[in-house]
Amino acid sequence: MIYLDNAATTRVCAEAADAALYAMREVFGNPSSLHGLGIEAEKLIRYSKDTVSKALGAEPEGVVFTSGATESNNLALFGLTENYGRRKKRIVTTGVEHPSVAEAVKRLESRGYEIVRVMPDENGEITADAIFSAVDGNTCLVSAMYVNNETGYALPVERAFSRIKKAYPDCMTHCDLVQGFMKLPVRFKDLCADAVSVSGHKIFAPKGIGALVIKKGVRIAPTLFGGGQQNGIRPGTESVPLIYSFAKSVEALSPTVAERLEKVGLIRGFAVGVLAEAGAVINSKPNASPYIISAAVPKIKSETLLHFLESRGIYVSSGSACSRGKKSAVLEAFGLGGVADSTIRISMTHETTEDDILKLSEAIKEAEKSLVKINRGR
Repeated sequence: MIYLDNAATTRVCAEAADAALYAMREVFGNPSSLHGLGIEAEKLIRYSKDTVSKALGAEPEGVVFTSGATESNNLALFGLTENYGRRKKRIVTTGVEHPSVAEAVKRLESRGYEIVRVMPDENGEITADAIFSAVDGNTCLVSAMYVNNETGYALPVERAFSRIKKAYPDCMTHCDLVQGFMKLPVRFKDLCADAVSVSGHKIFAPKGIGALVIKKGVRIAPTLFGGGQQNGIRPGTESVPLIYSFAKSVEALSPTVAERLEKVGLIRGFAVGVLAEAGAVINSKPNASPYIISAAVPKIKSETLLHFLESRGIYVSSGSACSRGKKSAVLEAFGLGGVADSTIRISMTHETTEDDILKLSEAIKEAEKSLVKINRGR
């Protein structure tokens, strides 16, 4: 099996799997319980907050564990506007956000907020100037992703947020960091963000765990109500096995961010050349995150190619896993609507090899011969 759909989800690493099993079998107390087993479970949560916050350069008290990126993004957008959007009614975002931001913003729009969606320019770029220019004194929130999950496009979040905070210090800033966390050397302070969303299953931890990391002093209104867990921001009994496994994955990856980035960068350079020789058209820009390559194979529908590759034991995606086969609004926004139906997403890790890419390339060549011939014969 050659797995090249890591932007959708990753295989759980041994450290995370072992941690989850340990917490389930050995430290299974409710972390809110006052007896010894509950206290031991609470210690694992504190350790996990320390680990995740250290990896980002944030404060442990600001880490709120969630069920994943979708909940983190929703909690950020609804929680920040609840507290900071009572008088200011403009929200600035981009036109290439993940559905968990885009759909939340639509809901806020229906509640009376003015939404400004910054779109890519004629060169397929979203500039810091464009984001900053969309903000005014009536803006309560700006939300922009760090790396686009379909193309790998890197948005100028640090530059845009830095300018916004200097000009409008009361404007809240949120970053969906899901495709950048533990892949790119990102520091919380450098982002100038009030809240950052991260996810576990993109970095070799199980599905169902993520976090919203909040700047000290920033108030997030809860969207769930119940007990007082996690300072009341995200009440409910914490899933210690998932939280601990997430932390162990972060701990394993933290020392090698730069090393892995360099390795994946080399693989990406190799892949771009090999795929181009196979007839693919690379949609991703040269300065995109090396972990994601968007490529079109002309004359072959992406879903058809996806299943052809799967029959050869090669797994890629036809776009965002959350789109469930719908036409990509993101590719349309980037000016790639004409090739959207023939685009696949190849997403790699440091474990991806040149041999994996060569086999993908050969399979694409085979598909071009057989599938295009079939289509012409119909």
